[in-house]
Amino acid sequence: MTVAREAAAVPGATTPTRDGGITVRPPRRGRNWHRHLIPWLFLLPALVLFLYFKFIPMAEGIRLSLYKVQPFLGDVFIGMDNYATVLDDTAFQEAAQHTVVLAFGQTFGSMIVGFFLALLLEGQAKSLWFVRSAVFLPVVAATAVVGEIWRVLYFPDPNGFLNELLSWVGAGPSTFLDHPDTALTSVMVVGIWKHAPYDMVLILAGLAGIDREQYEAAAIDGTNVFQRLWYVTLPALRPVVTILLTLAAIRGLRVFTEVYVLTGGGPAGATSVWMTTVFSRGFEKNDIGVASAASVMLFLVTFLLTVIVQVWRRSREAR
Repeated sequence: MTVAREAAAVPGATTPTRDGGITVRPPRRGRNWHRHLIPWLFLLPALVLFLYFKFIPMAEGIRLSLYKVQPFLGDVFIGMDNYATVLDDTAFQEAAQHTVVLAFGQTFGSMIVGFFLALLLEGQAKSLWFVRSAVFLPVVAATAVVGEIWRVLYFPDPNGFLNELLSWVGAGPSTFLDHPDTALTSVMVVGIWKHAPYDMVLILAGLAGIDREQYEAAAIDGTNVFQRLWYVTLPALRPVVTILLTLAAIRGLRVFTEVYVLTGGGPAGATSVWMTTVFSRGFEKNDIGVASAASVMLFLVTFLLTVIVQVWRRSREAR
């Protein structure tokens, strides 16, 4: 009897019945509730910060996009008129074109430069850690500081740093940021310089996962270096490339700091992008409703882009 009572007290234990059968007692979930609660207690501070500083402002931005915001006078509900204003505004149309060009150039430029940096710095040599750390410094540097440094490098005077280098090869001088024809390209170069090391790190991780026997088998078949890169390396890096495309495209569409620090959207609006136009409309012209609508549209575009890339990736993996 004592053994039976002790077995009955244990969750999930079996106890004999009077007719010779066996009854299995289900485990009591109430006793383990604290085990499920502990991980959420650790996550609670981060969830509170995300709720207060991210999700509540996002919800407020969506609400304001449906109103004509009038401080001290009361907001007036106008529905989708703010979205129609954004679509009809020539400033936003030009900014959208500049944003797409800048995002496209920075995305593929940083991926190409990062790929070649990864090939150069791949290996097990102990001295490579220092070179990799030095190359990665632009990523961790503050974007505002990077922009100010490049403003000095882009100084349009013939005695400026980059113009001096161009004079050594018989080129230049160039106006860089001060001319509409070269300003957007100059900003693009800064973005590639800053983000290429980040792409390099991800590509290095992808290269480390490639089986070296594939290179050996390809070499035995008589392939050269470029053929091994094309038929072995690039196909193996397809998952990494997909992730990079998603992250870089979203990063390019949301570009703001480097453009604002370098040119502020000038000259003559040649480098105005979506976020600088939103900033100007919301904080300089005090049109919070239209600025909120433009921000919501940018969020929807980036969200849709992420979903499309993920669906495409999963369809490729399912084949």
